Amino acid sequence: MPEELLTLTRETEGVMIPAGTKATLFKDEKVYLTQTLGGSFTVQRDNGQLVRVEGKNADALGKPVPPEAKVFKLNYDEGPIDEKELEKGVWATLRTCYDPEIPVNIVELGLIYNCAIKPTESGKKRVEVVMTLTAPGCGMSGVLKTEIEEKLSQVPGVGESFVDVTFDPPWTQNLMTEAAKLQLGMM
Repeated sequence: MPEELLTLTRETEGVMIPAGTKATLFKDEKVYLTQTLGGSFTVQRDNGQLVRVEGKNADALGKPVPPEAKVFKLNYDEGPIDEKELEKGVWATLRTCYDPEIPVNIVELGLIYNCAIKPTESGKKRVEVVMTLTAPGCGMSGVLKTEIEEKLSQVPGVGESFVDVTFDPPWTQNLMTEAAKLQLGMM
């Protein structure tokens, strides 16, 4: 996406990339939109600082809420959810999560090491994800973990979700899919 100059219409909160700390963007501040993926925006301030803005604050950027900000919905009639359909929904939801600096979803980047769907006493499922990040010490770890858990918890049939972030084994570009490599110009 080419960078687009935007003027904020109101003050809003964001998260500094890669630090993962809160940032305030001010009304009338000019920022460059560098990425709109996974239901959030990445903007760059005049000083070069990247800030992630949640889709629910799209109006502050003068943009509509991205469709990806909405959770994947399964087609079912309130009856029991087919296990294969649930797994499909979980993976589709994971594909709506993006590293804020790389325009490829976390599945294609090879950040998901394991995804298990387990029964709970309530009858709903618990989704447990083991994932890594492209760099140890990335401040966005907690932000991505929370985003993934929140999105997975909204998939019909899921009652709980948990993400374990690990750096063992460390991520390498070899874990990326061919499609991701092609998208990033690495093939």
